[in-house]
Amino acid sequence: MDDQFDCDSVDEIKEALQNNDQALAVAKIKKHLDEEDNIPLNIAITGETGSGKSTFVNAFRGIHNKAEGAAPTGCVETTSVVTPYPHPNYPNVTLWDLPGIGTTSFPADKYLKLVGFEKFDFFIIISADRFRENDVKLAQEIQKMGKKFYFVRSKIDHNLRDEERSQRDFNAERTLAQIREDCIKGLENQGFKASQVFLVSSCELHLYDFHLLGETLERELPAHMRNALLLAMPNVSHEIINKKKKAFQAKIKYYATLSAAVAGVPVPGVSLAVDITIIVAVVTQYVVGFGLDVPSLQRLAKNTGVPFSDLNSVIMSPLAATKITLDLVSKLLQSASIVALMAAEEGSRLIPIIGIPVAMGLSFVSTYRVLKTFLDMLADDAQRIFERVLGLNTSV
Repeated sequence: MDDQFDCDSVDEIKEALQNNDQALAVAKIKKHLDEEDNIPLNIAITGETGSGKSTFVNAFRGIHNKAEGAAPTGCVETTSVVTPYPHPNYPNVTLWDLPGIGTTSFPADKYLKLVGFEKFDFFIIISADRFRENDVKLAQEIQKMGKKFYFVRSKIDHNLRDEERSQRDFNAERTLAQIREDCIKGLENQGFKASQVFLVSSCELHLYDFHLLGETLERELPAHMRNALLLAMPNVSHEIINKKKKAFQAKIKYYATLSAAVAGVPVPGVSLAVDITIIVAVVTQYVVGFGLDVPSLQRLAKNTGVPFSDLNSVIMSPLAATKITLDLVSKLLQSASIVALMAAEEGSRLIPIIGIPVAMGLSFVSTYRVLKTFLDMLADDAQRIFERVLGLNTSV
């Protein structure tokens, strides 16, 4: 979906304001913002029994294995039916935990039909050791049907610990390279050429190849799905946080343009009220996207063992770990520069002929500046939270 407000949407909002129906205008603005978050993305997680599928599903969603709503995990097959697990912040993004391939109930030759192949956008095939015949058969069938799939070698942290205990001259990088090469050769020996296998630890997503998997998915997904994936990705690197910030920043000009269009409605006081409504809605997106809302921070604390109070202690912005309200945003807008711009916008309406165009320009600038400032603050908080989880010094 294009991030820009289309002409019809802007016209509808302006018409509502001209009819003095501010509630309808606000509802239409919120409807558009909600639609941007509703692009569906369905990710199938599959592999043989015991490969760590459910743990991966939970880790991607930022949910502890023992938390309510988590996919059941265990050393035996715990998934007996195709089960959807929506992302807690972005329910349009769903990870589907599929039963192990090659079981009695899900034989390899009928697997795709039984799990409902057509509803998935791409597949992640997980193995805890070598990829086997069933994995290769599945990949070949997915390939025939024209969909993407990605090989993930799980439980890498376990392998490294085992190797370190057993080898006198242990080297982590060398061991990782050997595991990767072994997986690729194993697939080739079964007649399947794979250019890449991603090494992942669901307990430590910030390590190994999870970021490379994310980059590959982002590169190969259709354009309209990329933002949905990006925002749902856990903050496992500085780079992911920066990409989220860049995606949010790319939209600011559209919200500022909408603000300018509203300023063109010759009704005193309406522009400021709508501007604040837009800012509240957009900043709420920032907070949720960076995982700075209270539920996300609580999940992060449980997953990492870092107390919620410790995470909260590195937050600098008054917008994080709180509910974004009209009152909160109004108070934060009391800086001299923004107040002056908004006052100038209202005053310019009184100027004959050129007043409305001047007001529109000032409205664009003030909304853009506010959103950019708030985005910078929240992105910095997200980076500090990430560093605190890693045990890095977050002092400034």
